[in-house]
Amino acid sequence: MKFVLKHWIEIILLLILIALYFLLRLPNLTMQPIFADEAIYIRWAQVMRAEPTLRFISLQDGKTPLFMWAMIPFFKFFTDPLLAGRFLSVLSGFFTLLGVVALSRRVFNKKVALWSALIYVVVPYTVFFDRMALVDSMLAAFTIWALYFAIWLLQKPRLDVAMILGYLLGGAWLTKTPAMLNLLALPATIVGVNFRRLTKGQLFKMFAVWGVAILIAQIMYNSLRLGPEFNQLSARNSDYIFSFSELKGRPLDPLLPHFHDVSDWFAKLISWPVTILIFFGVGFTLKDKKKLGWSMLAWTLVPMVILMAFLKTFTARYLLLCIPPLLILAGYGLDSLLTKLKLPYKTAVVLALIVILPLPLWTSYLLVTNPEKVSLPHNERSGYFEDWTAGYGFPDIANFLKEQNQKGPIIVGTDGFFGTLPDGLYIYLDKANIPVVGSGATVSAQLRESAGQKPTYFVSNMEKDGIIQRAQLLKVYPKVPPLEKTKKQNAIKLYKLLP
Repeated sequence: MKFVLKHWIEIILLLILIALYFLLRLPNLTMQPIFADEAIYIRWAQVMRAEPTLRFISLQDGKTPLFMWAMIPFFKFFTDPLLAGRFLSVLSGFFTLLGVVALSRRVFNKKVALWSALIYVVVPYTVFFDRMALVDSMLAAFTIWALYFAIWLLQKPRLDVAMILGYLLGGAWLTKTPAMLNLLALPATIVGVNFRRLTKGQLFKMFAVWGVAILIAQIMYNSLRLGPEFNQLSARNSDYIFSFSELKGRPLDPLLPHFHDVSDWFAKLISWPVTILIFFGVGFTLKDKKKLGWSMLAWTLVPMVILMAFLKTFTARYLLLCIPPLLILAGYGLDSLLTKLKLPYKTAVVLALIVILPLPLWTSYLLVTNPEKVSLPHNERSGYFEDWTAGYGFPDIANFLKEQNQKGPIIVGTDGFFGTLPDGLYIYLDKANIPVVGSGATVSAQLRESAGQKPTYFVSNMEKDGIIQRAQLLKVYPKVPPLEKTKKQNAIKLYKLLP
């Protein structure tokens, strides 16, 4: 009770921020079209739920299964599988928010904690990905809390804290394999130690507790050997990252081109006001010799630079685990600027809100109410709204197919074997007892033969003006028109194949 009375203002402000967080995450949660990876993860979770022997099915594609495991209980509460998956990400983002508050309070102070929380709540970067059924939001949650306990270890090297850190590092690793970068970032936090006061015994103790944390994380990750095809986790790495031999003679490619990508993401998904605050925060952290802030910055830069230097495919969600600490630095930069202004603090706060909030808050509002109108980076817009990876109309198509199946057995073919189709459709046909046959861009001979025996349908993920021969077009779900004039507009189409 004494704690509540002492910190009642801080508690009320935090509760307001939590309410704002959910206000910007929960409404219209399924408005944005399903993305290919979302469809895959949700389908895997459904399979894992239905068949316990397939709990490690994601290993076949080189993916760790924790996100899918965590999704399974939500199917009991939500009839819409997409809503179940996205709600899990909303909760993951909420734990990231709590981690931002806890970490910024430990490293800086309660004012910075509130500013950092506000920035995390409103920036489009976090709003966008906290509303998608992707593993990256859960990875960010594990990472920010791992950083919190890593900072705690710098202050007090304790075995219990090291064990908790190990579980968090292991949880992150079971969520997504790039979380191993957290293990590389852990030793970098030593920049926050005052070496003048550090004895050899204390240094040895520090390395010992780090070893305990890393060992626990390794044990947790290697528990995946209980499932088949554990080797796929490392075998698939070559599909996503460049090897050292591939970068021989061009060490700055793709590092430098990815700087251009990051600058575009920060401008549009974090917004210019907050991006400027990040630079101020970094500058003040270095200038004021905030050593724990140095550790936080080092933890962020290590995975960021490695990802930029080695990833073949580079999208904004891959950097999500690095964003929360940067937003804390933005909060520190803002608080430092306000204290240096020769204005009453309340006046400075109002001025800061007027200058900083409108742009990110407006973009986030559009993400909730009309996401197709948001000015996203080009690759993000095309991937999530325009190209084959975006899925439209699947709930409606599934309901139509269920109605037809009640009249008699039907069969459904899809334009694709994995991803948006058939998985995006299959998640809505779970337990519907409707055979779904993956096909290529054209209708397979099997489906043509089936059309003469029973009602046969085909769901196409093609350009809007594409035509399937010997078929009746039943429904069309246009995708967002591409910004590039040379590209044609895509659409999801439902056909009934004719005998």
